[in-house]
Amino acid sequence: MLETQRERVPLDDDGELDTALAFLSFARSCVLKKVGGLDDEQLRRRLVVSDTTLLGLVQHLTDAERYWFGYTVAGDQRFAEVDFDMVVAPGRSAEEVIAGYRAAIADSDALIRAAGGPESRTASPVNGEARTLRWVLAHMTGETVRHAGHADILRELIDGVTGR
Repeated sequence: MLETQRERVPLDDDGELDTALAFLSFARSCVLKKVGGLDDEQLRRRLVVSDTTLLGLVQHLTDAERYWFGYTVAGDQRFAEVDFDMVVAPGRSAEEVIAGYRAAIADSDALIRAAGGPESRTASPVNGEARTLRWVLAHMTGETVRHAGHADILRELIDGVTGR
């Protein structure tokens, strides 16, 4: 089954922030598509030597959203120490993990819009100095795209579904 989840890349080109957000949103959507329609066992299935699973990728990306936008951009100390773990506790439901990612995305988008623009500086330093929102957006887009690729391969191994 080829290209069953394919969608067109964003064509937004109205400004730097809108374009950056469009591509980050596209990458997030690709991750969420990869977990759609699978049961709990499939989402937790370990298909590679590492502990990477589809559900683990979603949990990891939730932590990344909270850390990079909540803590780094906005300075929210609740997210200063996240573990970025890929192993989902057995007691956490898939629905809870996925809902957490959707909530983190919504919170991140609000923080991005409130930050003031791509040149605005982070509230918390990165390697000892403030970075721009532009840098954080580029970093998180790269991180999300990388893991969307992992998710694409895992999903294909689970049920043959492919496409971005």
